[in-house]
Amino acid sequence: MKLLFLRTVLLCLGLTAPLAQAQTFPNKPIRIVVPFAPGGNVDVTARVVGASMSRLLNQPVVIENKVGAGGKVGAEFAMKSPADGYTLMMGSNSSLSVAPNLFKDWPYDPQSGIAPVSQLARVPFVLVTRSGLGPKNVQELVALAKQKPGGLTMASAGSGTSNQLVGEYFQALTGTNLLHVPYKGAGPALQDVIAGRVDVLFDQVTSSLAFIEQGKVQALGVSSAERWKAMPGVPTFTEAGLKELVLSNFTGLVAPAGTPPEVIAVLQRAATQALQDEAVLKSFGTMGVEAAASTPTQFSQLIREDLQRWAKVVRDKNIKLD
Repeated sequence: MKLLFLRTVLLCLGLTAPLAQAQTFPNKPIRIVVPFAPGGNVDVTARVVGASMSRLLNQPVVIENKVGAGGKVGAEFAMKSPADGYTLMMGSNSSLSVAPNLFKDWPYDPQSGIAPVSQLARVPFVLVTRSGLGPKNVQELVALAKQKPGGLTMASAGSGTSNQLVGEYFQALTGTNLLHVPYKGAGPALQDVIAGRVDVLFDQVTSSLAFIEQGKVQALGVSSAERWKAMPGVPTFTEAGLKELVLSNFTGLVAPAGTPPEVIAVLQRAATQALQDEAVLKSFGTMGVEAAASTPTQFSQLIREDLQRWAKVVRDKNIKLD
């Protein structure tokens, strides 16, 4: 009888352990690793969302920048940390779907090696051209590019960057051939479009918006599903007949694979609630990004689709890192 009683107690303890863990989590500071330098959108997102989550969870949320190798150093550190919910990564397209397709020695499987928590923000890409190029819309640009194969130049922030990948994807969808001109950063690339030294650039809306408004570059199309609220006069690529060119630069939280689902649920609730915080929304508005909460399953699907898209582009175009 005593043995049976002991077994029953142990069984109950085993069944209630996950619940107890969820009820006590978090009971110490949480660390969010940012695999890029301070000051960029990914870093700012981590800091403003982390501050709100700290208040919601009643625990400090510490932001730690671990920079190097295109996000690889920080991603490896975060995803190889204990799967207990206390170390997360503020991921983006760069570290979640682009870099894993470019680095042969990426430190973990980009799908099974992570536990998505929630998407947090998104911003589309916009196709801008230099003033005086001629085309007034996407269709006219495609026609011009087909008349002059390799004759139009396409700037990017560097080989393997999102600017190049979106541009290569555009070419694959339209059957065009643009001459790629890689720069060391999106800023110099945009400045040369403004100066008229290169013809086109696929840029984040946040980087180009002010110059579009000032008339220094011309916006032909945006990659959001609907017209972007900050530039309602710019048609979507879908309107131009490119239904596949609906994508965004996204940011979101991921945890190491194996993190308990009940812990992921606590983190996801806090992240979702943080996106309703006025301070967070104000900061997002300043950056020009849109809040975009999701379930872990939805975020996992988004990452998977983005991985598959860029895997094909990288393979078909034989894209290599600088």
